[in-house]
Amino acid sequence: MTAFLLRRLARLAVVIIGVSLVTFAILHASGDPVSLIMPEAPESDRVVLRATLGLHDPLPIQFARFVGNAAVGNFGRSFFHRVPAFGLVLERMPTTLTLTLLSMALALVVALPVGIYGAVRRGRAVDQVATGTVFLGQSMPVFWTGIMLILLFSVQWRLLPVSGWESWASVVLPTATLSTFTTPLLLRIVRSSMLDVIGLDYVRTARAKGLSEWLVICRHALKNAALPLVTVTGLQFGLLLGGAVITETVFAVPGVGRLIVTALRQLDFPVVQAGVFMLAMIVVSVNFLVDVLYLYLNPQIRMR
Repeated sequence: MTAFLLRRLARLAVVIIGVSLVTFAILHASGDPVSLIMPEAPESDRVVLRATLGLHDPLPIQFARFVGNAAVGNFGRSFFHRVPAFGLVLERMPTTLTLTLLSMALALVVALPVGIYGAVRRGRAVDQVATGTVFLGQSMPVFWTGIMLILLFSVQWRLLPVSGWESWASVVLPTATLSTFTTPLLLRIVRSSMLDVIGLDYVRTARAKGLSEWLVICRHALKNAALPLVTVTGLQFGLLLGGAVITETVFAVPGVGRLIVTALRQLDFPVVQAGVFMLAMIVVSVNFLVDVLYLYLNPQIRMR
């Protein structure tokens, strides 16, 4: 098992380096930040600023310097804010993680009971409604859902704030928007996994012993049915972080996603690189935890 986890960690390190390389290449191909900082300055002043910002060196040297500094948590100073970029990202990270975790929790709270009930009562009205919701929810883009919720709950009914992150009321719409896309997928996974499990011999044996249906489902069937759900939940967490970038922009939430979007407009390389690096670290860490949890849920992997 130790060798398995070490191999996973090595792959995660390769993923982090690859993400950093792609981000670095795309940023430097997107434009010259000095032209935005000093749009009317003479070229001689721009050359001095490029040298000050470290943009005059060849790209391989810049990338090697970025990797070396990132290894010790130094992503440079923001071109526009003139403060450490990593500090800006850390300041916004709790908001993004809170939004992502609340959205994932809401998705699981809805998907688990509805998916289990749909599998146990297959073909009933609730199951048919849930199946239709799966297709409807996954066909709606996150930004469109956010705008529709704003028009309905904020503009039409005036129940919730349009934007911000100051109170619990301002958290409701971004959380609901972000979870809308994830909930149908998790619901479908729970339903299909339970359908595969509840017809197996050990579940029928548990029912034959006279156990209540609740105990049969929760104690015997749900653990094996949770294996696909754990995998998909880990993958969806990364998608939620990506969706938070759009959701934070729609609702003006002061998180990392909105910070990255603003930095992209300004070609603020250090902030974008620090933000993408941190999000990538969180995603690969969650995937590693999923691998560890999978080892616990499926002993056959440890045997192999």
